[in-house]
Order: sequence, then C-alpha cells, then structure tokens
Amino acid sequence: MNLTIIKSVRTNNFEDKAIMQKITEMWKEASSALLNQDEVTYGLYHEYESDYRGDYTVSVAVESSNNAKTIKIPSISKYEIFKVDSLNENGILNTWKQIWEQEENGDLKRAYSFDFEKYYPNGHIEIHISTK
Repeated sequence: MNLTIIKSVRTNNFEDKAIMQKITEMWKEASSALLNQDEVTYGLYHEYESDYRGDYTVSVAVESSNNAKTIKIPSISKYEIFKVDSLNENGILNTWKQIWEQEENGDLKRAYSFDFEKYYPNGHIEIHISTK
C-alpha cells in the first residue's frame, strides 16, 4: 500500500501538553487538501522513538501512486485490526486505551513500524496495529 502524506506532526502521548491541539490543527490543515471526500483517509503513526510512551510522527495520508511524500507500507506486514465505536465521541481514544492495555498485559506484541487509523467515507473507523 502506498500512502501519500498530506500533513504531519511530531508528538508524544504523555510528554506533549499540546498534543490534542497539534493533532486537531494538523487535521484542519489537511482537510483543505482532501479534495475527494469519498476516499479512505488515514491517520498514519510512524517514526516511533520507542513504544507508545516515546515520540512518534502522526500524519494525515491518502492512498496514491508514488510522489515525493509517499510512504510504502510493506504488504508483508501483519496487523491486528480494532474496530472503533464511531458513534461515541471518545471512540478513538477508548480504542487506543484498549490497545495500550492489551500491550501492557502482554496480549498484543506491537512491531512499532506503521500503525494507522483508517477512516472510511461511510463513517466507519478501524485502527490497524502492526504486530510481530
């Protein structure tokens, strides 16, 4: 899968007090570039410093052919897929908390390569976590 980056920010789940502001602004700025609202949009998590406690880059991306800002997600990557309750305004955060809890309990072995939130035009959301 080839994803073209529209906008990115570097952040940290626990150390960055402006994390929500940064991510909200990133999505706002990217939305003007999302011309075709009928396509799947991605929230891509990559360039991990360590685990979910360390710094990482989050990007807004769309599927597309190669260009200067394209990242190729290896097709051999394995993913655990988590469905988000998109009717709950905290659905994404709740799903991430579930992911972190499973990791802490040893039930999820994350690879920390490329993880992504997949936003479908019909409103469904999935979080794909790369696994070992």
